[in-house]
Amino acid sequence: QVQLVETGGGLVQPGGSLRLSCAASGFTFSSYTMSWYRKAPGKERELVATIFSLDGSTKYQDSVKGRFTIARDNAKSTLYLQMNSLKPEDTAVYYCNAGPQRVYSGLAWAWGQGTQVTVSS
Repeated sequence: QVQLVETGGGLVQPGGSLRLSCAASGFTFSSYTMSWYRKAPGKERELVATIFSLDGSTKYQDSVKGRFTIARDNAKSTLYLQMNSLKPEDTAVYYCNAGPQRVYSGLAWAWGQGTQVTVSS
């Protein structure tokens, strides 16, 4: 069955950096567009960044453009999110899953436990 395991979160000061990883199994990783999502307390889960399976192109939420970089290693079935210049408003639990077309069509895989990112001085 599909399993998504997110790691790499932590507590970081404003302006700091973190690199998140998502180890995927149970499906042909290279065939799927993948995304990072996040959920902050009291807010809905939101799409952060997407990397397309067809050509590796990427797309970002406006608030993270220029600060976050999504990447994938198909040989390792792993998705990454490099987060730089972190801000307190980036504080959330971060999750990986399929791209938004699948997720918002009700075809999301089971959500992993996520990884907590806290940006605070």
